[in-house]
Amino acid sequence: MNRDSFVMSAAINIREALQEASSFLTAAGISEPDANARLLLSHVLGLSPASLLAAQREGFPKDRKAEWEQAIIRKAQGEPAQYITGEQEFYGLTFKVNPAVLIPRPETELLVERIVQLGTELWPQEKRKAAGNSGSGGAASAAPIEAAVRTAAVPDSDDRPLVADIGTGSGAIAVALKHLRPEWRVMASDISPGALKTAQSNAAELGLDIDFREGNLLEPFQGMKLDILVSNPPYIPAAVIEGLQPEVKDFEPRSALDGGTDGLDPYRIMMQQLSLLQAPPRLIGFELGMGQAEDVAVLLRQTGYWSRIETVKDYAGIDRHVIGIDGNE
Repeated sequence: MNRDSFVMSAAINIREALQEASSFLTAAGISEPDANARLLLSHVLGLSPASLLAAQREGFPKDRKAEWEQAIIRKAQGEPAQYITGEQEFYGLTFKVNPAVLIPRPETELLVERIVQLGTELWPQEKRKAAGNSGSGGAASAAPIEAAVRTAAVPDSDDRPLVADIGTGSGAIAVALKHLRPEWRVMASDISPGALKTAQSNAAELGLDIDFREGNLLEPFQGMKLDILVSNPPYIPAAVIEGLQPEVKDFEPRSALDGGTDGLDPYRIMMQQLSLLQAPPRLIGFELGMGQAEDVAVLLRQTGYWSRIETVKDYAGIDRHVIGIDGNE
């Protein structure tokens, strides 16, 4: 089949347009063709999933035909649907995404959630402030945390925890942390100017004050005293990248994927760069690849800085995050 050519049939309704596009994507070898077609059509028509379902018997709008055909062609060629729509949801927030940034994954929400939980325990005075100013709303998945810690901003003071998100990409981790804990001071870094521009745009769209810095891993924070360090760095072994799904290897930024020979280079470098800081952070959290949890945990233990090391499993039961906690002031 020709993946570069998709022409929608004339005089069909929305349900038929979905079926036609799904069949085209199936023939092109695209995984989850129905889900991709629905996501793209929701975007093209500007309808929520529920509204799209209710409108299935309606005729397909002629003024959306060209945009719909182009979206399906791009998807048939393997482009991630999130790059076609230009957005991805993360922790109940909508993020702009483009080929300069990795698409945020649901499992990273678990890292955000655990960092907020542990940060609340380590800085109980901030928890008390939050309890007196808590609000409501937000994502359903975030409800247990937001009920306890969501708060209006508090006056600036040096005792507020200082957080750094290393390799921020779209800004998903930094933005979600600042959204959940507005009283925290949040900074973020990335080596990619394009990624930083996207992250800054996402933070500005949500009205969140985050200090973004360009540089390699911890270098932008030299001489600073970070309280919390969190990172989802590149962790895929270089030789494995060519075997990944085309949507990943052909479209997402390689610099956000390639973790060196064994995928662990960024973690080793960050452990070495800890000497750039005034002191190691009391709380550190990493996302990592399958089978890397013990190796990353060993790297943290070898420093002798964190009294407790824990792992967090993702939705598939894989050890996806390693956390280091220092319970001492």
